[in-house]
Amino acid sequence: MPGFPDIPGLPQLPLFPQQASTVAGQVDFIFAAEIALGLFFTTIVVILIIYFGIRYRRGARVDRSNPPDTNLKVELSWMLGLLVLGMGSFLGAASVYFNINTPPADALDIYVVGQQWMWKAQHPEGRREINELHVPVNVPVRLTMISQDVIHSFFIPAFRLKYDVIPGRYTNLWFEATRPGEYHLFCAEYCGTNHSRMIGKVVVMEQSDYQAWLSSGTAAEVPLSDAGEQLFSQLGCSGCHTGEPNATAPDLAGIFGQPRPLESGENVIADESYIRESILFPSEKIVAGYAPIMPTYEGRITEEQLLELVAYIQSLGAGAEGQQ
Repeated sequence: MPGFPDIPGLPQLPLFPQQASTVAGQVDFIFAAEIALGLFFTTIVVILIIYFGIRYRRGARVDRSNPPDTNLKVELSWMLGLLVLGMGSFLGAASVYFNINTPPADALDIYVVGQQWMWKAQHPEGRREINELHVPVNVPVRLTMISQDVIHSFFIPAFRLKYDVIPGRYTNLWFEATRPGEYHLFCAEYCGTNHSRMIGKVVVMEQSDYQAWLSSGTAAEVPLSDAGEQLFSQLGCSGCHTGEPNATAPDLAGIFGQPRPLESGENVIADESYIRESILFPSEKIVAGYAPIMPTYEGRITEEQLLELVAYIQSLGAGAEGQQ
């Protein structure tokens, strides 16, 4: 999606970090345009205040008789001009907003858990990181984020991106880094006494270097979906979700991203949030045709384990229900 052009010289200003993502130039353009408009109108108002203050000061010999009550041309020009500028600003900012919140279908998925006071990242291939996030350059990356305790905010200044990380709910953020290097990562939401120490770095690597880094993990770092499959079996989930026609629980193969009919008559999309809720609060949204017999796993598994289960269910191919 074409974006706004970079502003020459802007990244060199001390208040503006280097532009290192595809949306950084767009965000800077919107910000600079709003500042320019504010300065433009402020300058006009200040000049008029000074001009009228001098021209119509007490004792000045000017004609004060018959002051105009209205001027339709001036009023319409003022209103229409502000409407055009306001709508232009809105449409430009809305375009950037929708771009930031619409990840490409082929984006690389990485899972992030915020916790007092650290960032924990999990790659589908099995690599895990604390306060670091390695990503390839020129590849769209989608982060699925959640907090284990309080509200945090994932902020990468060089990418011009910031998004809240909330307990009990997944939020998504995507970016495409354009320059290899190391970039600051902050928590931008006050989250406790050591909030200022909740910092890290994003390491942007060439794609070949990133693949080599992924392969350099230890033998204990199994792919996220494999870890989820092991946990699925350990928790006894495979005893009910068998995929057989007479199973006591619905088949999970092929359900990710698909609508699920509920006993209430509603339909819900089986995304990350739905799967998480179904594991922790299984009686909230009962799939049509099944009894509410699943136990809750609230307090029994961590957010990292929930992400493993989500990755496993996401990896399942089409089964009996998925083929319908």
